[in-house]
Amino acid sequence: MSIKIENVISSGFNNLLLIGLMMFGVPGIALAEPVTGAHDSVDEARTSMTRHHVRGGRETPTNVSESAERYDALITTGDRKNADTRGGMAKPGISGVESQSGSFDFWIYEADLILFNDDDADGYFHGIDLLFDADTIYSSAEVYAVLYLSLDGGPWNEYAVTEDFTIFGASGSDEYVLVSELMSGYPTGSYDLLIELFDAYNGDYLAGFGPDETSVLAWLPLEDYDRDAPIEEVRVVVSQGGGGAVDGWFLGIFLLILFASTLRKIWRRRNDTLMRIDSSAPCWRDYSDDHRGLGG
Repeated sequence: MSIKIENVISSGFNNLLLIGLMMFGVPGIALAEPVTGAHDSVDEARTSMTRHHVRGGRETPTNVSESAERYDALITTGDRKNADTRGGMAKPGISGVESQSGSFDFWIYEADLILFNDDDADGYFHGIDLLFDADTIYSSAEVYAVLYLSLDGGPWNEYAVTEDFTIFGASGSDEYVLVSELMSGYPTGSYDLLIELFDAYNGDYLAGFGPDETSVLAWLPLEDYDRDAPIEEVRVVVSQGGGGAVDGWFLGIFLLILFASTLRKIWRRRNDTLMRIDSSAPCWRDYSDDHRGLGG
């Protein structure tokens, strides 16, 4: 009986030890596994949210609207040509090559850009705050602009369109601001940005402004919101000294072995007690023999 119990407890102890090692080992393996992006493919629709400051610029916006953009998957292969944009594709209303080359009566004087929202602190942002100032030789004109992004020098991909707005000669008080958050479909990388200006009345292409005109719109470190998720780390502090995760492993294994050794000692004592109860006492046999001899 006692031997059978010892085998069962020994087997149970071994199983407990194995389970304990797995409990300490599996978290370590999971933490050591490198974290990769949830999206490595560009075969996904592009979405973004944009706030438009039609009047007042960044400081005192007085006419603000919001829009949600959705486009097909980002095109990353091919040459970057004018045909990749609305200004080069002879949009209805554009009249010939002269329109495609722009108008000397309109130009974009300057552009300023601020990147924001880097949740995972990897140096790549999913927010674009773009301000630009369009000018004309006329006293006023109704225009709109189309914005494009190009990944690593690839084709231009439209990502936002402004409201129709009025520019007044060469005034600096008619700046337009777009604050966009790229939500999905934009892989991590370096992007260029292009602005194209159009006549709001007939759609004629008027002017363009991009990385060839200013470095402000070149090599922008961007990624979408889905790829900008912060990495959560769970750390167990064992002591104030050095050693880090290795100390935690050794301490856990040591405590497990100590617990198992104590459990084995308890069951051995229990086993010895069972053996003494199940065995015949030598003093009883001696007493029986003496008694039979006296009676004879």
